[in-house]
Amino acid sequence: MIDEITLAKMADMLSIASDQTRLKILVCLLGDDFAEGEKNHKPIERNVSDIVALTGASQSLVSHQLKILKDAELVESRRDGRQIFYSLSDRHVYDLVEVVLEHVSEE
Repeated sequence: MIDEITLAKMADMLSIASDQTRLKILVCLLGDDFAEGEKNHKPIERNVSDIVALTGASQSLVSHQLKILKDAELVESRRDGRQIFYSLSDRHVYDLVEVVLEHVSEE
């Protein structure tokens, strides 16, 4: 059996990823190929303006949710001049979203 500390960390991670706005942001960072069902593509970077446009959420909400995702190490950021670009922190985040999508898409 997995120890209680690890189970608590897993529950926290799933709770963070389960928020609909945060999930939209993660999907945005998976890239357009992911939405089209392509396998094994590379996730992409997007700036806040791109994420706002794609999610339909306000800039302040997106920024707040990105901070939560970054604190949970689900996304990372890179500054280029005045813009900050966000991407998934690693392949595990991609795999997590992919597995959940496959599961809910089963008939």
